[in-house]
Formats: sequence, C-alpha cells, structure tokens
Amino acid sequence: MSKLRIIVVDDSALARNFLRAGLNSQPDLEVVAVAKDAYEARDQIVALHPDAITLDLEMPKMDGLEFIEVLMEHWPLPIVVVSGHLETQPEMGRQALKLGAAALFPKTGAADTGLDLPRLAEVIRKAAGKPLRAKPTTKETPTRSNGELLPHQKAMAESGLKPLHQISDKVIVIGASTGGTEAIKEVLTRLPPGLPGIVMVQHMPHGFTKSFADRLNSLCPHLEVREAKNGDEVYPGLALLAPGALHMTLKREGGRYFVEVKKGEPVNRHMPSVDVIFDSAAKTAGAKAVGVILTGMGNDGAAGLLRMRQAGARTLSQDEKTCVVYGMPREAWLMGGSEKEVPLDLIASEIAKLITKLEGGN
Repeated sequence: MSKLRIIVVDDSALARNFLRAGLNSQPDLEVVAVAKDAYEARDQIVALHPDAITLDLEMPKMDGLEFIEVLMEHWPLPIVVVSGHLETQPEMGRQALKLGAAALFPKTGAADTGLDLPRLAEVIRKAAGKPLRAKPTTKETPTRSNGELLPHQKAMAESGLKPLHQISDKVIVIGASTGGTEAIKEVLTRLPPGLPGIVMVQHMPHGFTKSFADRLNSLCPHLEVREAKNGDEVYPGLALLAPGALHMTLKREGGRYFVEVKKGEPVNRHMPSVDVIFDSAAKTAGAKAVGVILTGMGNDGAAGLLRMRQAGARTLSQDEKTCVVYGMPREAWLMGGSEKEVPLDLIASEIAKLITKLEGGN
C-alpha cells in the first residue's frame, strides 16, 4: 500500500522535527519535506506533489491564512491546520476553513511537542480522503464588513513581498531580430493569462527599447510589459525587454527569478544578444524554461537555444513562411536547438501548451 505523502509547514524547527518524526512513525504516512515558511513550502509543493500538508498559521513573510487562500486558488490540496491559535483565536480557525482548509488540529500543552500524534495522523488520513471543496469566489473571500483587509491580507500588502501566485519556477525566454518587433507583438497579444514571467531580447539600439516596451504594454491584455532594469524580478503577468546596448541575463535566488542588466562586449555582433539570455536560461532555469526564437538575420540565439534544449527546456522557432528574415530560426533549426517550427500565429498557443506540459512534468 502506498503511503500518504505529507509536507509539514511550521516556523518552529522543534515542531517540524517533532511532527516529521511522529508522522513518519505511522505505517501509512511519509513526511517528504518540511518547510519553515510559505515560500519554501510553495517550492516543495510544486516539486513533490504531496497528498496533504500540515500548516501552522503564524509564520514569517506570509501567514497561514494567506497561504491557504493562495493554495486553494492555484494549487488546491488537503490542508490540515496545526496551530496553537485555534483555541485562543477561534476566528482564525473559522477563516481557515472558509478559505478551504480541510481540518483543524489545535496545538495544546507543550505547543511544539505535546501533540497527540496518532490522532493527528487520523485527521490527516480523513482530510486526504475528502473531496476538495470548490475554491471560494471573490465574494466569499473573508473580509471585514466595511471592506477593510483582514490582518493577514494587510500584512502581506505592507510586506512588499510578491504573493505566491505571482511566483513561478517556470520562465519563458524569447529572442528576435529583423522583423521581431511585429513578431513579438503578435506573440504577446495572443498569450492567455496565467503564464509564467517572460524575458525577451530584441536587437534594437539604445533609446528605442523603452518606447517599444511601452507600446507592447498598451497592446497586451494580460501582461505588463516594460524595459528591464537591473535586479527586476520575473513573475507571472510580467514581460521584461532587454534595454538596447545592454546584455540581459536570467538569475535565480531563493526560488525567484531576477534579471541582471549590464554592459559587456557584443556577442554575435549584438548587444543585447539572444545567445546571452538563452545561455543564462539554460544554466538558471534548465528544464523549467520554454525558449522561443523568432524572425531575424544571422545566427544569434541558435547556439543558446540548443544549450537550452540540452538542459531540458522546451524550444520553438518561427517557421520560414511567416518570418520576415528566416536567418536565426533557420540556424536554430539546423543546429537542433529548436524542437518544432511553428507559424507565427500559433506560437502563443504552442507556448501555452508547453508550459502546461512542464507543469504536469511531461
């Protein structure tokens, strides 16, 4: 019989260790990971696909109520709230259930080590066997009667941290040259909402990229598009365009993507260079990326797209018939960097399909 796979989320190291040891002693349960906060938990949930989680309510960065709300919206799974606040602040428990938690289990006595673990194990089993409730609608989301944010929502808004649904371990990387301004516009305006963040290089001189990004921003219904600045975070709903005369690379820190924008030597006679952003995506994102090369003269990006594909990324190139100049896509195809040639009007839908496959692990 396969075991129920559990992730324990608690800011107390003592509680994490106690729960991991106790739940692992049950013959049908396995703690596959522990996390000290919601951001660490989010990465583990995406990577490990647990059957259920236990969740404390008081945590740094994002509290448990906010995390329940985000999970039930974007990654619903059985959540057992294990908290010492349930008895002293019963309203928190009612909010947790309303947001979608499957069960409540109060910490009593010695809050971190005085739990009845066999009883908690039974609660987890029952929670994992329950059908998930539909996510709450906006009208059902708890708020104060006067519309004021609840304390956990207010703290999140004031923290400056991105909500978890604005963080993704996937990324879309696009490179283009001659004819690329219209090609990029066609792709971005056709993309559906809900995709990971996008980083883009278009061969363009200094002084032109900001107006191009502003134009795209005015045309794209589901995206914010802007010229990238050094240190900008990459997250769903945002597309960053490399500034003219500067290279842009993708970095990752603490489960989040950022861009580095800096001067350098031209690569393939270009700055920004498509190869530079593709190479960094191969190293930083690997199999979590989708790479796309669009119309353009020369071969910039062909070798980088191959390195992305070799690192496990999914890759596309624009087909000859729809290219203004079939140079960069041709080289990428001949080198084996592109796994599929696609007409321009279908590239957006193909990107969405590949992201769905990455989410599913296929």
